[in-house]
This record gives sequence, structure tokens and C-alpha cells, in this order.
Amino acid sequence: MKTKELIIQSERNRKRLIEIVYKAKAGHIGGDLSCLNVLTALYFSIMNVDSKNPKMKNRDRFIMSKGHCVESLYVTLESKRFISTETINTLGEYKSVLSGHPTIEVSGIEVNSGALGHGLSIGNGMALAAKMNNDTYKTYVLMGDGEQGEGSIYEAAMSANQFKLDNLVAIIDRNGLQISGATEEVMALENIRQRWESFGWEVLEMNGDDMEDIINVIGTIDFNNGKPHIIISHTTKGKGISYMENVLKWHHGVPSAEQYELAIEEISNRIVELEKDMKDE
Repeated sequence: MKTKELIIQSERNRKRLIEIVYKAKAGHIGGDLSCLNVLTALYFSIMNVDSKNPKMKNRDRFIMSKGHCVESLYVTLESKRFISTETINTLGEYKSVLSGHPTIEVSGIEVNSGALGHGLSIGNGMALAAKMNNDTYKTYVLMGDGEQGEGSIYEAAMSANQFKLDNLVAIIDRNGLQISGATEEVMALENIRQRWESFGWEVLEMNGDDMEDIINVIGTIDFNNGKPHIIISHTTKGKGISYMENVLKWHHGVPSAEQYELAIEEISNRIVELEKDMKDE
């Protein structure tokens, strides 16, 4: 996909996200919205995955370590045809296969996740297995910035460096807010770049709100440099919904009927403008 096509796809997924959270009456919508561009880029431009063959041997692996933002993964998997529309519409219903965190019962999901701090260790194992088996797949792990307070992450950071896992890419969704406040007030992370460099990782930074920058930065990764890679993705909590952006209460929340209509209108108008621009080119 071209960059503008990816942007349109991300907006469509954003609209769908609002729909399913509103219908289910539950969701970590702020963090869903901040990482949605990255998920769209990974699944539609970067990763080698196939919904018709979801367990193919050399597929790239993705782990949603910040599993409470699973709604953003669900809409991405739906748009890639891993999950049917009929299935995703059951979110929040009794006996639905879709839980509030990723589970392997859902096509396209590699591992149960959401206990914060575990995803990177699992990603290490997948990346190390690829090295041992001479497989070519890459492993991508998406973490929250609030999640960086979990000590297990730094054990994983040391082991990834020890085993030179240059087939591993970790991404921090750096939106600056967690459930109880600003990250720098709850548990300060800065200087986060120096921290990861000290563990021997290649550290990259990108504007996770900008699709072109996402594609460009991930495209620069050298998978033969002997270092695991981490990307600090600077994003906006609640991205794309004006009244949600950088507002703490939307860490978890459901729009009212009026707020829902405002959000759908805002996104729909952007999609119309983007599609018009595409046609005019």
C-alpha cells in the first residue's frame, strides 16, 4: 500500500474501533487510538502475514504486550480478514470468543497477552527460536509506556542483547499517559533512549501519529547488525478524536450517544477528504 492508502485504511479502522467499543460498552479506547497507525503499518505494509494461512511457518510474529488495547488489534485483524465481521460484532457479548485481552482462540493472535511486562520475554523466545531453527521471520512486540515500569521488561532487555536478537523489534507506544496519570509523574521513564541504549539495543524514534514516518523509520532497521531493535513511537492518546486527545479519562471509556456521533462524523469527514485527495492526484 502507498502511504496515503495506509492513512485511509487507518482512518477506516479508527471508525470501526469507535463502533465496536460503543457497541460493546467497554474498551481502552485512548491507547487503542494511539497505537492504531502503527498496527495498520505493520499489518498492511511491513509484516509477512496471510489470513488464508495464519499459521504459515515463516510468518512474522506480532505480540500485543499492552493487551488491554486489544480492540485496536481486533479491528486490524478484521480489516486483514483474519476475523469476520460477524465475529467482531460479538465483542462484549456472553460466550464471545473475543475477550478484553488477546487470546489464541482468535485467528491471527499468536499468544495470550495482557499481563503487563510479559510480552517482550515471549517475543525473545520467538526470536531466539527463529535463530536456532534458521527461520527468517521477524518478531514485533508492542508495549505501552506505562508498562515500562514492569521489571520483567528489563530482564528481557538483557537477554535479547545477550543472544543478539536482531530479528526482534520492540515498539513503545509513548503517549505519555497511563491509567493513573502522566507517566513522568507516576514512574518517570526519561531518559528512555539512554536506558535502552545501555542495555545494548539499537534505539530508533518515530512520530507514531505520522504514517510516512512510521514506514520510513521501520524501513531503516538493519536485521543483520547483531542488536535487538526498539522504537520509541511518540503518539497522542486518543489520536483522531478531538475531544479525547491527551485526556486522561479516555484511558478506558465508552462514548455517550452524542460523543459517538461526533467521533463518527469527525472520522468520516477525514476519510471523505482523504479519498478526494487520492482521486485528484
